[in-house]
Amino acid sequence: MASYSIDDAIRELVPVLGKAPAGAVRAEWTATTLQAGHSSRTGGYVDAEGKHIRQDSTQPLGIIEEVVEKLEAAAKERFNTVVIRWKKPRFPLMRAQLTLETTYDQSIVPRGPDDPIYEASAAARRAFWQSRGVVQEGFAVERATANIYNQTKWFGPHRRILAIHAPERLTLATDGLSTPWAGICDQENGVECELFMEFDAATMNAEEIGNWGNLLINIGDLVADGHRVARDVDKHGAILFCRLTDDYRPMTRIMLSRDPDRIDGLPFGAVPLIRATLIAEAEIEGHDLSEEWGATAARVALAKRGIRQQPS
Repeated sequence: MASYSIDDAIRELVPVLGKAPAGAVRAEWTATTLQAGHSSRTGGYVDAEGKHIRQDSTQPLGIIEEVVEKLEAAAKERFNTVVIRWKKPRFPLMRAQLTLETTYDQSIVPRGPDDPIYEASAAARRAFWQSRGVVQEGFAVERATANIYNQTKWFGPHRRILAIHAPERLTLATDGLSTPWAGICDQENGVECELFMEFDAATMNAEEIGNWGNLLINIGDLVADGHRVARDVDKHGAILFCRLTDDYRPMTRIMLSRDPDRIDGLPFGAVPLIRATLIAEAEIEGHDLSEEWGATAARVALAKRGIRQQPS
């Protein structure tokens, strides 16, 4: 668009923002340009005690949005944040002070599809599992098509299962639940956990391994879609998580329990390991299943099997 400067923006803002509500002595607004399809505009007027003055009109936020769009379209230097400050004049008939600053804040920039943080996350998980056995190369239950931010259903670029072979034991583990969010900037390791299941290696063939891998990836989907499941497992130590189809009888449910180990070296700190275990209805008979997540029944069932648990 044609040249549009900060001075131009201030001239447009003054008539609107200068109409301050009664009692206002200063104001500050922070606005961002579009980040991953979203922008923000926050702030407002405060009184002499610093208390926010509520306004019914959205006109200030509207004019701020328009000004930010014009500044971005005409910008010669990159910015993504605008801070606008208003100060009441000290004496009547004097003009209020209005300033506008633009800055570039790297911390609010969404991670793009080529961000190295994704592979750094995968490398940390791979190093952990290599310490426990031989990671089968090329094993993956599913590699879903990613969107423009390289997101799959687990909200990152990895939605797959690893197979780890050790003497007399096979471990299947999710690989991607702890990948940092793609397309946004939140400093979280995804849903903050990874799941695993353990099997007697001598009883498993390739078809069975694939079937169990499919089940684990479906459990991973439920964990990813849930609300802070990892925190509930950490709180209770173990929970009754979901029911199984009749194909798995006599096993009827999946328990999730907090393993004592964790995966270190991820971009935003360590994440817990959560064990997924199949149980039969008979193993939880006599327990109060109306309790939150059936936690006591789950802990007792795991203890009877001699499975290690992180204390809740």
